[in-house]
Amino acid sequence: MFSCRDFCLHFKIPLIYRYSCVSAQGWIANVRGGSISSQGKHIKSSCSLVAFNTDQAVCPSSLSFPVPDLVTDLDFSPFDDYLLATCSADETVKLWRVCDLDQDQPSNAEVTLSAADGRLEIVLFHPVASGLLAVASARGVQVWDVTRDTALTGKHTPSAFIPTTITALNTRFSLVFNYFKCSLQPYSDANLHLCLQMRQQEVRLWDSRKLSSSLIKQQTDSFALHVMGFHGFSVVCKPDLSLSLSVSHCLTDVSTRGVALVPKLALDVSCCEVLRLMQLTDNFIVPISYQVPRKDFHADLYPDTVGHTPAMTAEDWWKGENKQVLTSSGLVMGNSMDSPSSKFRHIQGAVLHRDTHITNLRGLHLTTPGECDGFCANDQRVAVPLAIAGGQIAVFELSQPGKLPDTALPTIQNSVNVADFCWDPFDTHKLVVAGDDAKIRVWQIPKGGLTETLTEPERVLRGHTEKIYSIKFHPHASGLLASSSYDLTVRLWNLDTGEEVKRLCGHQDQIFGMAWSPDGKLLATVCKDGKVRLYDPRKSTLPVQEGPGPEGQRGARVVWVCDGKYLLVSGFDSRSERQLYLFSAESLASGSVASAPADVSPSTLIPFYDPDTSVLILTGKGDTRVYIYEIVPEAPYFMECSSFHSSEPHKGLCFLPKAECDVCDVEVARAIRLGKTTIEPVAFRVPRVKKEFFQDDVFPETAVWWEAALTAAAWLSGSNGQHRKISLRPKDMMPVSEAPKEAPVRKYLPSSVYLEEKTDEQKKEELLSAMVAKLGNREDPLPQESYEGVDEDEWAKYLAQIIVMGAQVVGRAFARALRQEFAASQAAAEARGGAGRQSAAASSFTGMTLQEAQQILNISTLTPEEIQKNYEHLFKVNDKAVGGSFYLQSKVARAKERLDEELSIQQQHQSKPPDQQQQT
Repeated sequence: MFSCRDFCLHFKIPLIYRYSCVSAQGWIANVRGGSISSQGKHIKSSCSLVAFNTDQAVCPSSLSFPVPDLVTDLDFSPFDDYLLATCSADETVKLWRVCDLDQDQPSNAEVTLSAADGRLEIVLFHPVASGLLAVASARGVQVWDVTRDTALTGKHTPSAFIPTTITALNTRFSLVFNYFKCSLQPYSDANLHLCLQMRQQEVRLWDSRKLSSSLIKQQTDSFALHVMGFHGFSVVCKPDLSLSLSVSHCLTDVSTRGVALVPKLALDVSCCEVLRLMQLTDNFIVPISYQVPRKDFHADLYPDTVGHTPAMTAEDWWKGENKQVLTSSGLVMGNSMDSPSSKFRHIQGAVLHRDTHITNLRGLHLTTPGECDGFCANDQRVAVPLAIAGGQIAVFELSQPGKLPDTALPTIQNSVNVADFCWDPFDTHKLVVAGDDAKIRVWQIPKGGLTETLTEPERVLRGHTEKIYSIKFHPHASGLLASSSYDLTVRLWNLDTGEEVKRLCGHQDQIFGMAWSPDGKLLATVCKDGKVRLYDPRKSTLPVQEGPGPEGQRGARVVWVCDGKYLLVSGFDSRSERQLYLFSAESLASGSVASAPADVSPSTLIPFYDPDTSVLILTGKGDTRVYIYEIVPEAPYFMECSSFHSSEPHKGLCFLPKAECDVCDVEVARAIRLGKTTIEPVAFRVPRVKKEFFQDDVFPETAVWWEAALTAAAWLSGSNGQHRKISLRPKDMMPVSEAPKEAPVRKYLPSSVYLEEKTDEQKKEELLSAMVAKLGNREDPLPQESYEGVDEDEWAKYLAQIIVMGAQVVGRAFARALRQEFAASQAAAEARGGAGRQSAAASSFTGMTLQEAQQILNISTLTPEEIQKNYEHLFKVNDKAVGGSFYLQSKVARAKERLDEELSIQQQHQSKPPDQQQQT
């Protein structure tokens, strides 16, 4: 059994292919293994991708990269599954950033290194330092720092390179040596390397500190070499330095072009898989899984393995530092059968129907400040900034989807650039906008939406002395607003009076983000000075708690999780990689209690947390991926769920109240997605079988946070309020917890049914029944049905004779049935005449049958007017500009061509005289 949850990448032409390995069905067919000759590897695997040389890009669902010359070697970064290095005969090394299949692949390499050292044969990432790459040719070896596009070393002769790595001279099997060297390291000293000497047909073990002679060698005969080429073999290094060879079962009957070792972190420990290889043949990639027969998880099989975090940079390595990559038990925790899993792990995100979209957006402001979410929405309308002088904001009604006119729209003229803006959670018509002029403007949107441009705000708040970062409404008190500014203060405002009511101090640098606690008592902030602070505004203007935050200074966001027990901060680490941190709200000074890596991207992950389900949804401006986690108050804290991927980068997501979710479809969250030219609703659903019942385990009573619990004046005087809660269960749905228990149904018949031996008489009876059923399907009466005067005894005699005749009778009956079926088919073809033959020829020529064409254009009666009308409508609505695709348009065009051809055939047939129609 194999379990590969990822997708593959294929090479000479580098390609990408998604697969799922389950027994023999997991073989990847039609790969056309490359026939090139090089010292490099023909196939390489990371935890998520497999790259290999191929002669033709013939794999379905595959993608290729524009490599100008022959790819001689390739290697994945040990710290980034999607970073691929290739070297080629054109003396260049290229680094490719591979994207998911549903994303546009890069047309050019991310980095190109010009080694100019003849034909390059081998490229190899450093196992410890990030961005360090070794390149070898027939002339020597160079070491490159890819982050600076600089060669750290000059050319070394091959003899100078031998003390570091042993290179197998045989081209066909040098790849196998590299993988076996890696597999030996966990069992022996790191200085021991395995080398295959094909000319002498032997395997040798070398100590890199003493290369004058090998430590031990193992002779192999021609059959052993044949076994490795055809069947695969494994090597075990024992403490006494003895080698033992074990041959696996036969896999294929064709030659092997290469073998790649899948990293340990990608193994399926639930079935005790200890090793997985990807075997490249002429036409297949065969996953080979090595498993230990155990019933339960055994930690002795899975010691801590090397993680994905580099130990140092290329510059540190060049200065002489020596470190080891930290080991991680993530292999066990991530795949252990005993580890907890989220009930939302299969959550699915889907963009709703095109009829709900707002399209043809123009002039969007795509470069809003990092502290701004980019746009905001409530259950009635969406506000988006426009790239027009004067800080203009457009407001669109969600109840009025469709294509926007090309003419100018009424907007809100803010008069200055917009820094941040948000809707009042308790008033869907009130929009608050913070500007670069340190002022906050309050706008009132009329019922029904904007019909004319607004130039005068309802109220202007003045107090900050410099540009404002962000604004946040209080979760319970109406009219209470918090704002952060470049003047390093956080101020609280009463919108009812327009006055500043509190001023919080203590920040030493830019304030990245802030968030109110679920009970509305505390305010948390995360700052560029690397601190997370907690304020109790009604008691003190200084922070009541302070602790270390993210090390990176590119941006951060903060949100309360787990009923206010923890603070989650999304930010960057010291290497500018996106990270998630979890802090205890009771002890910020102790640092984060857990963290989870995300990826490398310049935009800050914007979090949304659903307190009902503890689901955390994050994405960044310009991203195509939406991360989803379930946050739990104890280890492992972060429980990763399925991600949602969009085809194009988005400006961001804004989530709507829980009441907007379709609970009948188990929709746990509804968001508005802002694209480059569209506004699209996105539904996040949990797949369930019994959708006829209300899923009360994922829909507890929810807080009505869109209704205020108290006023700003009451909160400032010391009062606290809580939202009332409501049930989302429809009246006509029964909770799944109260559903009647169904008796277990056996999915398969007991094995005794299949193993029971049948007698000859039973077999004859089954054959006879099958024959009678076949003949009974004929509408024409059988000849024996016209016989009269035959009594029951005589029929019994005939039936007994049939049973005795057995297989002969059955064979003859089936032959007669086939002849009758053939005769009926010929009669039907003659009835259709020449028109039918011409129609069949047209179907063969166009590749589409008449029925398919009618279904595509939704036409029952063939008339030129209806065909043209439906064609124009479907071709227009499937235009790429309105969310369609060229593929759908081509289908519509082909369907019209097929129906036009059918009309032409019918007209030609009708225009012939009756005698000619009969002749044809």
